[in-house]
Amino acid sequence: MPSYDFRCKNCGARFSLSYKSVGDYEAASPVCATCGGAALARLIGRVAIARPGRDYTRMNANEMLSVFESGDSRQVGEMFQQVGGGNLSPDVALPYHDATERLLRGEKLDTVERDLRSSTASGAEASPAPTATTPPASSD
Repeated sequence: MPSYDFRCKNCGARFSLSYKSVGDYEAASPVCATCGGAALARLIGRVAIARPGRDYTRMNANEMLSVFESGDSRQVGEMFQQVGGGNLSPDVALPYHDATERLLRGEKLDTVERDLRSSTASGAEASPAPTATTPPASSD
């Protein structure tokens, strides 16, 4: 049911009128609820526009790169949330999801990236990568 806000040009009273349909509003001749005057100004109130969410899963690599380059941490977090994290190994999944949550809260990209790098570096030190060994020479 559409509702319309008015201000009376005679007495300055503000009021709202509701109609069953837009057609009923267009056919009506509204008058001031206070003084009965017909000189009314229709007021435009706050307008909420529903912004559909972006579908990051349909973006190509260049479009995803532009999201990163925008510097908008919330958009990057939304992209991470939609695109990745499903098939990650357990040692990568937790930091990935933690970073995603931090970005969605609006933390700066630089801060989240720095923390990820330092945690990766400290994790690498805790469990060193295997080293190659030379097999013993054969004694023929």
